[in-house]
Amino acid sequence: MPGDKNPFSSIIGKMIVTKEGKRLGFVKDITFETKSGELINIVVKDATPYIKNLNLERTRSDELLIPYSAIIAIGDFVIVSEEDLI
Repeated sequence: MPGDKNPFSSIIGKMIVTKEGKRLGFVKDITFETKSGELINIVVKDATPYIKNLNLERTRSDELLIPYSAIIAIGDFVIVSEEDLI
C-alpha cells in the first residue's frame, strides 16, 4: 500500500527513542545495501550520553549506528528495541 511507505526525507531528523522512552539522538542518515536496497543502519546525530554507553557499531568518523532490525515503529519518533541494541 502506498500510504505505508516512509520516504527517506520524512525519517531524517526524527528523534530516536527506545520503547521505554529513553532518548538516543536523532536520525542523521540511513545506510543501505546498494544492490538489494536492503536497509542496514541508522546513523545517529546528537547522540545522548545514554546511547554512548551502549556497545554500538560506529562509522569510520565515529558516528554511532543503530541496526535497522532494531526499529519497532516509525511515526513522530523512530522507536527502537533496546534489547536488540545490546
